[in-house]
Amino acid sequence: MSATSGPRKSVPSGVVMRRIVNPITVYLGGPTLVVRGRKTGRLLATPVPAFSFGGARHLVGGRGETHWARNLRAAGEGEYRERGRREPFRAVELFGAEREQVLAAYRERHGRRVRALFDELPNPEQHPVFRIEPLQPAERAVGV
Repeated sequence: MSATSGPRKSVPSGVVMRRIVNPITVYLGGPTLVVRGRKTGRLLATPVPAFSFGGARHLVGGRGETHWARNLRAAGEGEYRERGRREPFRAVELFGAEREQVLAAYRERHGRRVRALFDELPNPEQHPVFRIEPLQPAERAVGV
């Protein structure tokens, strides 16, 4: 890392994950976040499993400030799809102690699978966490 590049913001997925595993996961109905792109306005689908903690479901950016996290932050809402179900939701980004509690539980549950990501991005502020708040039918945006 050069002196001008600053701290790393995300840990990119490998090419096999991006080009093969992720599209297959979306196609087969695996846990998927659908959100409008912040630059293109297109609907983008990304496999992101929800993490349950404290009676709520969360989307955790284990890889850091990824595109899906920045798009969700900009849009403020998205759709969570899994096994043929579609759930429009409002995204509430967590900060401070609440985010740290969710991240600690996430790390404990996923252990070895996420250890390297958190070793590379050790600051909790580098890992966005969003709480999923389902939208009522009257609140649902058109086109998501």
